[in-house]
Amino acid sequence: MTHRLTDTATAPGSKLERHAGWFVLVTVTLDAMGLGLLIPVIPVLIQELTGQGLSQAAVYGGWLTGVFAGVQFFAAPVLGSLSDHFGRRPVLLVSVGAFGLSYVLMSVAPTLAWLFLAQALTGLFGATPSTAGAYIADVTPREERTRQFGGMAAAFGTGLVIGPVLGGVLVAWHTRLPFLAAAALSGVSVLYGFFVLPESLPPEQRRRFSWRRANPVGAFREVQQFAGAALLLGVVLLQRIGSGTMPAIWPYFTMEVYRWTPKTVGWSLAAFGLSTVFAQAVLIRWFDKRFGSRTTACLGLACMMAGYTGIALTRDPWVVVVCIPLSTMGFMAGPALASILSGMAPANAQGSLQGVLASVNGAAAIVTPMVIPPVFKAFTAPDALLYFPGTPYLLATALAGLGIMLIFRDARRMAGDSQDEVT
Repeated sequence: MTHRLTDTATAPGSKLERHAGWFVLVTVTLDAMGLGLLIPVIPVLIQELTGQGLSQAAVYGGWLTGVFAGVQFFAAPVLGSLSDHFGRRPVLLVSVGAFGLSYVLMSVAPTLAWLFLAQALTGLFGATPSTAGAYIADVTPREERTRQFGGMAAAFGTGLVIGPVLGGVLVAWHTRLPFLAAAALSGVSVLYGFFVLPESLPPEQRRRFSWRRANPVGAFREVQQFAGAALLLGVVLLQRIGSGTMPAIWPYFTMEVYRWTPKTVGWSLAAFGLSTVFAQAVLIRWFDKRFGSRTTACLGLACMMAGYTGIALTRDPWVVVVCIPLSTMGFMAGPALASILSGMAPANAQGSLQGVLASVNGAAAIVTPMVIPPVFKAFTAPDALLYFPGTPYLLATALAGLGIMLIFRDARRMAGDSQDEVT
């Protein structure tokens, strides 16, 4: 029975779709838990391997993140195109398995160079979210995709909330233990998928692999042929940078403005993570059902603007209780935009589209730490012409506002196209 399922495609709305949907959610959660497990231990391991202090370890940690994002930027379209050719199932299983291998390499790393090699491997096969997104697009009716993409994002967020807590517990036993636990989670995902996961892309809907479109430039050129796709991809980039501003600068901002301790910062980030999961798992379903994907994206960005403005302008820490949930609603825009874009692409191009989205995420992950912290430094340094720690949040607010303007512009384009068809 299992062998038959793996050789056939999953029809939207079927019982197989529900089982496949659960697999995707479980896999994405376990994958995120694996990543989250490493957050508390990476600084400790870098110090062990280099013999240097925490400040230099933070620099190396930033480089490791940059390696992951940079490799993922170039590799995601390749894996997306491979999933359009071979199907989603094998690419998804190989990607998760490679994640496990990278964790094993980290667990036995004798030098810092090994960590960079393992992180490059993680970025190279970091296609789990993008291939999972293509899988969801294959098996989900168009009108349900925003909610399903939101559920996948919420699953990833849940894993990132649970992972660091578990990693903090395990590292007390041994520095390398969290890496082995992350590898074990990847192994469980692979076994689960091997026996349970059906293929979602029928052979007749697949297409030949082409290096011409299996790179960021080629993949973007293909996707931009879909009317309005380039404009919305620009909105995705703005939304990702805006959403990434909070975790990128929050510890430094709260320590500077509120004089919070690391413990307080940790609790606030936990609240941020839980609010994000709630927005993507619950609120997005309500908004999408009543207002549609475009309006949901605009409302999410508008809430981000309101939350960030409050954080930037106030000096009362209690305002954070309101502003954090507001700002996390900006994450609703991501699944809504992914749903709109997936509706523009044919079935045999969903992998390429999701690869482009992963590349955009990688670009945002590179740009955000390069831009936001320097802006914070420019307005908080002793020699700053103007002392205003909230400047990064006002910058993110402006980016979100620009994203709303671009969505309205695309809506006007669609209205114009519809009018042309009528006439």
